Amino acid sequence: MLVVAALGGNALLRRGEPLTAEAQRANVKIAAESLAQIVRAGHQLVITHGNGPQVGLLALQGAAYKPDEAYPLDVLGAETEGMIGYIIEQELENALGHDRPVATLLTQVLVDKDDPAFSKPTKFVGPVYDREEAETRARAAGWHIAQDGDKWRRVVPSPKPLEIPDLRVLQLLLEQGVVVICAGGGGIPVLRRDDGSMIGVEAVIDKDAASALLARQLGANALLLLTDVEAIYRDFGKATAAPLHKLSLEEAHKLSLPDGSMGPKLAAAAGFAESGGISGIGRLEDALAILAGKAGTAVSA
Repeated sequence: MLVVAALGGNALLRRGEPLTAEAQRANVKIAAESLAQIVRAGHQLVITHGNGPQVGLLALQGAAYKPDEAYPLDVLGAETEGMIGYIIEQELENALGHDRPVATLLTQVLVDKDDPAFSKPTKFVGPVYDREEAETRARAAGWHIAQDGDKWRRVVPSPKPLEIPDLRVLQLLLEQGVVVICAGGGGIPVLRRDDGSMIGVEAVIDKDAASALLARQLGANALLLLTDVEAIYRDFGKATAAPLHKLSLEEAHKLSLPDGSMGPKLAAAAGFAESGGISGIGRLEDALAILAGKAGTAVSA
C-alpha cells in the first residue's frame, strides 16, 4: 500500500515550545518512531510536513536586512523544506536502523496567479503574540494579522495547489523503494509563465491541501493527516463532545469545523476520499492503527 502521511505542526513543534533545533529534533524523533512502524508493516511511505513556525521565523530573521535584501516566502519555504526534511530524514533513518533509503525532495507546487487568496491572506506563519505586540509588528512591517486561539499571528496568502511539476522525480524515487519526504510546508509555490517557464511567488500553501493533491496524483491508497487530537469531534470543547470514528463523504461535507483547526484537514481528507482512497485523521502516535481503521477518524466514499 502507498501511504502519504502529513505531519501536523505538533510533530515538529508543540505550541509554546521555543523555536530551537533541539526542540524540533526531540519531537521529530517521536514522529519517526511512529512512521517507521508503517514502513516495517510493508507499506511504501511518502511524508509531508508543515512549516508555519519555521517559515515565519526565517521571515523575522530576514527583517534584519534591508527591505530589498530580504528573501521572499517561496525561497524561505524552500529553506524550511531542506531544514525540516534533513531532521526527519535523519531521525527516520535512525528509527529504521538504516536499512531503507530515505530522501528529501524540494517540491514545487503550481498555483494560479489569479487565486483570490492573494487578496485575502489567511495562512498563519511565525510565532504567536499578544494583540498589542502583533499590531505593533504589523504596522512596522506591513503584515496582515489574525487571531489564533487567544493569541495573534501573521497571516499570508494561501492559494490552492493545482499541480506538482516534480511528480516524475517522486515516482522514480518510489520505484526504487525510497521513503520520500516532500512537499514540506505545502511545497514551494510557483506560477507558470506564458512561455511555460516557472517562477516562485510570495505565498504559503496549505500543507493538508497539498498532501491530498500529492496523494491523488501519485495514486496513493491512503492519506493520513496526523496531529495531536485523537479524532475529529462533534461539538469539540463542549460537554457534549464526542469523537467521530467514521464519516461518509456526505457527513464530512456537512460538518462545519474551524479553518484554523480541523477544517482544512477534513476538507483534504474528503477530497482524497472522493478519488477512492482511504483518508484518516488522528494522533501521530496512532498512525499505523489509523491506517488499519482502529483509531482516529476514517473518511471514505
